[in-house]
Amino acid sequence: MSRANNLNIFSFSGNMRILHLTWFAFFITFMVWFAHAPLMVIIRETFGLSDQEVKALLIINVAMTIPARIVVGMLVDRVGPRIMFSSILILSGIFCIAFSMAQNYQQLVTMRFLLGFVGAGFVVGIRMISEWFPARQTGIAQGIYGGWGNFGSAASAMLLPTLALMYGGENGWRYAIASTGVIAILYGAFYYFAVTNTPKGSTYFKPKKMGGMEVTSKFDFFLYLIVSIPIVGALAVLTWKLSPAGLNWFNYSITYSIYAILTAVYLYQCINIYAVNKNVFRNEVPDIFKYNFSQVVVLNLAYLVTFGSELALISMLPLFYKDTFEISTILAGILAAIYPVINLIARPAGGIISDRFGRKRTLIVLFTGITLSFTLLGQVDSSWALPLVVATTIVCGLFAQAGSGAVFAMAPLIQRRMTGQIAGMAGAYGNVGGVMFLTILSFVSSQVFFMFIAGAGAIVLFVILIFSREPRGQMAEVMPDGTVEMIDVS
Repeated sequence: MSRANNLNIFSFSGNMRILHLTWFAFFITFMVWFAHAPLMVIIRETFGLSDQEVKALLIINVAMTIPARIVVGMLVDRVGPRIMFSSILILSGIFCIAFSMAQNYQQLVTMRFLLGFVGAGFVVGIRMISEWFPARQTGIAQGIYGGWGNFGSAASAMLLPTLALMYGGENGWRYAIASTGVIAILYGAFYYFAVTNTPKGSTYFKPKKMGGMEVTSKFDFFLYLIVSIPIVGALAVLTWKLSPAGLNWFNYSITYSIYAILTAVYLYQCINIYAVNKNVFRNEVPDIFKYNFSQVVVLNLAYLVTFGSELALISMLPLFYKDTFEISTILAGILAAIYPVINLIARPAGGIISDRFGRKRTLIVLFTGITLSFTLLGQVDSSWALPLVVATTIVCGLFAQAGSGAVFAMAPLIQRRMTGQIAGMAGAYGNVGGVMFLTILSFVSSQVFFMFIAGAGAIVLFVILIFSREPRGQMAEVMPDGTVEMIDVS
């Protein structure tokens, strides 16, 4: 069993070279995506934003990622991760520079909404890593990819406030944020020429149809329709937040128009799902290709809590520390950066534990920890010592981020040719969680917010206990010549 986790992380050849190049691409996407968070205090003062406007900006930052991860998941399965990751880096770099040049709140909101697209880069790397590493190493490889890549948000939190001061003047924050966009553009071009989609001689498996995920039973078809609702529902919540009932940024005509568009998008997606899966109503799915879609649903809900809570805490911790304990902006940014820094060890650890002790058992232990640790964090107030509060958030981060690692240790083992789509849907649910938790935060105190996360963790723990299944045996994949290849997932 020890050989399963025997990766030489200091190697830069073969599949380890791809792992290092890909986690760094993901690292840059997170730098760009959360470049604004440690500078929100300065941005708030520059534009004279209200607390509700700040919270809306935080929610908007994760909104576009929800549909983007679904679309990118389909595209990466079709065109390959090399083209997709390069394109995402270059395009998001352009959006990031545009955000740094914003002159009013409307421009800030628009650019942050578009920048949510960069969060879809995560899905691309999941497919790339699954192509280059065997099933027995997928947990640790995906954990390193996700954990070290997520460190990009911590790098922004630690470096950008200081960089803004070094640039000096009232535009220092603009130069600091724009610098991350320039890095993304340059690395996107480099990545395109530095990697290949698969090892030499390997087959890149593609889904037979585009437009929706393939399911293999009637029950799974209707379950798929149901679990697609929160993806557009989260965007409806965001629209409501910006409507006259919330920040009054949209008027009623625009609000209802967006609701109508979201409804049409969902109905159109339902039609596509049926077009891809109408054979299940004719009982035309061979037994060797069948899989249990409920396992995808379990991973969706698990990632909603693990990554959704991470998105929310990364966004709110700098202001939480500053406002609760009246400390400096730089110190608040540094303390908040500790939370995503934990990804360096926690997410790979979740993958290693999952590889060694089993996928389901690992999720049970980690979600028990999430529930208990966030319940403790919900008791925090200004009377607590600051170091104790930071220590409590570290414990929460260890369980939540290890949980993310465990989720994506399991995702590539469900159906390989659809790894991008499975990762895309789970990833989208992570952003649904981010929108949900940040929306709750806009109405309640920090203590209630933390307790809400604990409650969500307890619900998902129950779902895992009842419905999760350990991946075992082999999955069937169709080769380009029409023959069937059996791939081990044990």
